[in-house]
Amino acid sequence: MKFTDTLAAATARHRSMLCVGLDPEPARFPGAWKNDPARILDFCSRIVDATKDLVCAFKPQIAHFAAWRAEGQLEELLAYIRRVAPGVPVILDAKRGDIGSTAEQYAREAFERYQADAVTLSPFLGFDSIEPYMRFDGRGLILLCRTSNPGGADLQGLALEGGERLFERIARLAAGEWNRNGQLGLVVGATFPAEIARVRELAPTLPLLIPGVGAQGGDAEATVRAGWRRGGPIVVNSSRAVLYASAGDDFAEAARRAAEATRTQLEHARPGP
Repeated sequence: MKFTDTLAAATARHRSMLCVGLDPEPARFPGAWKNDPARILDFCSRIVDATKDLVCAFKPQIAHFAAWRAEGQLEELLAYIRRVAPGVPVILDAKRGDIGSTAEQYAREAFERYQADAVTLSPFLGFDSIEPYMRFDGRGLILLCRTSNPGGADLQGLALEGGERLFERIARLAAGEWNRNGQLGLVVGATFPAEIARVRELAPTLPLLIPGVGAQGGDAEATVRAGWRRGGPIVVNSSRAVLYASAGDDFAEAARRAAEATRTQLEHARPGP
């Protein structure tokens, strides 16, 4: 199935716009696992087991594995998710941005090595930096647009000739001439609901991956009001607030409670039936 179809099915089946980000930090692991990178797979698998019926997607962050030489555990984790939660898409958060043969290898890494359903990309090298990923039919390519960090405005908010801001140009291109195979989505931070609304206006049907709810302080209800439209899915990510809801041996149960509370909050903010 295409990423967009898998996402829509998981969203409907679990009545959820919540994506749980898998950003393992061994220093925050519970009990005897603390500071042990060899337990990354164990920790993340427990989170997956606890939340797999509450989410529309999982989003592992590649740096949180690579920094600990745990790419093999990342491969095993994605295989585990496919096995225990086969209808839940996996977005590999890599934010790659390059061209030519290098982009081709990054695409192979995401879609052949890790078998991800979608990947996050930086579009700032232009269309030829995302074109190699389009050769993988049906996979999602989610482009950085207006990110959740305050410094994102340094470039993304720059006014171009005619007054259009850079993030608006990215949204317009992604919804238009770049979206040749219907594979594109956009990253827009929950910390900027006005920008979410503007991106949704320019890209009414594209999936929006929205980080920043939870530890970064984004308002879940404002996020849904700004970004949700019928036919325009949103994927609202929470990582640390779910993963580290408890530092004790009950971390998986606490993660489930945190995920369930966030899912409910998001659903209550969604207008209509």
